Amino acid sequence: MRIPLTWLREYAQVPAGATAEDVMNELVKVGFEEEGVHRPLDEISGPIVVGQVLSKEPEAQSNGKTINWCSVRVVPEGAAQPLDIDGIDPSGVQGIVCGAHNFEVGDKVVVTLPGAVLPGDFRITPRTTYGHVSAGMIASVRELGIGDDHDGILVLSTLGLDPELGTDALALLGLDDEAAEINVTPDRGYAFSIRGVAREYAHATDSVFTDPASRVTVSPSTGAGFHVSLADEAPIYGNPGCDRFVARTVSGVTAAAPTPAWMSARLRLAGIRSISLAVDISNYVMVELGQPLHFYDADKLAGGIVVRRAAAGETLETLDGKVRTLDVEDLLITDGSGPIGIAGVMGGASTEVTSATTTVLVEAAHFEEVSIARSRRRHKLPSEASKRFERGVDYAVADIAAQRAVDLLVELAGGTEETSSTDVGSPVVPAPVFLPSGFTSARIGIEFTQAQIMGSLTDLGALVEKVDGGYSVSAPSWRHDLLTKEDLTEEVARLVGYDLIPSTLPTAPPGRGYTRVQQQRRRTVQALADFGLTEILAYPFVSKASNDTFGVAEAGATRPAIKLANPLSEEFGFLRTSMLPGLIEIAKRNHSRGFHDLALFESGLVFLPSDTLGTASIPPLGAKPSDEVLDSLYDGIPYQPLTIGAVFTGKDSPAAPAHTPHAWDWADAIDAAHLVAEVVGVELVVSQGAHQAFHPGRAAALALRNGDVVGYAGELHPKLLAELNMPARTVAMEINADAVFAAAADVIVAKPISTFPVATQDVALVVPEEIPAQAVLETLREGAGELLEDVALFDVYQGTGIPEGRKSLAFGLRFRAADRTLTADQASAARASAVDLAAERFGATQR
Repeated sequence: MRIPLTWLREYAQVPAGATAEDVMNELVKVGFEEEGVHRPLDEISGPIVVGQVLSKEPEAQSNGKTINWCSVRVVPEGAAQPLDIDGIDPSGVQGIVCGAHNFEVGDKVVVTLPGAVLPGDFRITPRTTYGHVSAGMIASVRELGIGDDHDGILVLSTLGLDPELGTDALALLGLDDEAAEINVTPDRGYAFSIRGVAREYAHATDSVFTDPASRVTVSPSTGAGFHVSLADEAPIYGNPGCDRFVARTVSGVTAAAPTPAWMSARLRLAGIRSISLAVDISNYVMVELGQPLHFYDADKLAGGIVVRRAAAGETLETLDGKVRTLDVEDLLITDGSGPIGIAGVMGGASTEVTSATTTVLVEAAHFEEVSIARSRRRHKLPSEASKRFERGVDYAVADIAAQRAVDLLVELAGGTEETSSTDVGSPVVPAPVFLPSGFTSARIGIEFTQAQIMGSLTDLGALVEKVDGGYSVSAPSWRHDLLTKEDLTEEVARLVGYDLIPSTLPTAPPGRGYTRVQQQRRRTVQALADFGLTEILAYPFVSKASNDTFGVAEAGATRPAIKLANPLSEEFGFLRTSMLPGLIEIAKRNHSRGFHDLALFESGLVFLPSDTLGTASIPPLGAKPSDEVLDSLYDGIPYQPLTIGAVFTGKDSPAAPAHTPHAWDWADAIDAAHLVAEVVGVELVVSQGAHQAFHPGRAAALALRNGDVVGYAGELHPKLLAELNMPARTVAMEINADAVFAAAADVIVAKPISTFPVATQDVALVVPEEIPAQAVLETLREGAGELLEDVALFDVYQGTGIPEGRKSLAFGLRFRAADRTLTADQASAARASAVDLAAERFGATQR
């Protein structure tokens, strides 16, 4: 929310010398976040004044262009030029070359004199052009940074202005104002208005607040106004889609009248583009009071207005020129011709106010928040109106906002107010909230007096009554979020002052620590970081194609996944079933920024739904559900195992003198998986694997000792990498950490380190090429017996000397006894037993 300071000063006691930074510092005290400062004078400065065109001489040029050589007076006639700057004529008449043609002699314009600076650091100096010395520039709205129109220069009479020559144009156009921008959280929609922010500023500074609504006098109705019917008879989200609709009519409007400079300047500084007088008035009232409005050309309406839900198959051409197919959940504004607007989101083109409009119907309605939010997301139509409606608008301000708009249409567009008005609907009145005595002090941790509690809540606008055991609090109409005693407690703490709350660290209860799973998770994450990987956090939202590719091993199979009802993007409309899509997306982003050597990992949940998802019945509030109801709820929750994934690209280190970096390969991905298992005391069984996302010959299946496959590691599929625009030979690993943790022993017992020397033996076995190396390694481990301390594969060879269809596997064996020094014969005997078992099972022969 951007807050122009001149506007805020009308309703809050902001000191004359206060800056936008000063205002934000005060608003921070009551819980708002600073976003930024918008100050036009940071980009535009210097002598920029009102001038009048004295002469305009067209001159055709050899390039086919016609320019105007102009004389422009920039001081009142008979007055001396007060500025003594090189290039400014002391007579007060400047010679200026201008390429625009939308002005005449006698028009008053904005003149940027030598020494001025325009947005984009465009500095004005006298310069020779087209055979003349042009000492300044007649400015357009784009050059001044106040609009997009560049078809001609700004003629001040089009803004309804007739200022004295030499007037400071920056002040005239509101460019000397500034705005503070704050972040408004979803529960504080009332602060999307000058009214709401002024009230909060008064809270922060303990100063007087003037409610802009109190300055509006609503004219009494003299009869039935425009017919409006609320026909949302079957509310979808609990409350009626529209519970109040105010309609007012203004006739004799000159819709083509210009928007006053002060209004367009305030809207521009508030972040809203000036469009036309009618649109600008509706936006001005919305920003001031927080109530979105919509104007209809009353002569284009066919009969009365009906507010209802859409029927299947209905369409509407909205103001942006697009024809939209409506959903049965959409709340519509309709007349006898059908839909004329999506309530609270965007109006229809058929009833749009144009420059030819003479009678305006003003709508100020109160809509149900969820309904508006759903329609806005469904049709991808974000607007300033929907942003406010979906956060909650003050029910009680609708008639005041309508009257404010009527008054402005009468004042600025020459209209006539019709005294008959429409106000239909009835409010949903929230029940008072009981705040027990002592609850606020106990929850916040400091003592609050009765005066502080009642004073703070009264300052909010609530009705507070002292009752037995506490307070009965009726929230004001603009605070839809105050529903519980906790909400009220937070407001008391906020207004009394967060700075008074002591910073006290809680004392950990004795005898507790991390749970078994917490310990395991922390050990694995720390081990991967120590291994050289960087932990990242990716969004859990992915596409269906990504789930089908990474979430299931078999090509062509589909992975059941949870579809999001309201995704941030339709492209990423599902919850992930694999960690790898998010990791790859972050790797791609880093590659696009020049970071090619990456080792990334993430520890998080994946979502694997079963046949049962959700439940048809939701238990009521205020009572603990039965065990049976809880069981049905839990049964509908998808399986969410903790999963660890990693992606490696490029090399493990930068190149350096006397150092050749290692390129990450499939073995590193397997090592990372081994590391995850080893730090919790689990041994993985690695074998040749097949997964559609991995290279068909360079993928490993990761299994537990019982044969359960818990993950995959290796090189990603070349075709997939090409589609994803990822480097060739990118490797990855993904493992079900929950399954690994469950297989770990409750206590990891470290093996004692033997003080006796190790005996090493190597063996090279020739086996059929289809035999997995892991199977041979496990056989050697089994055959060697208890003297074997470790066995590792260190070479695979096929070629000269090895029969076709067979391969040579070389293993290093380490033997050690816990109670003696082994002799060479004992080590050789254990080695021979291992070789014999491999020969028996696989027909292995020694090379």
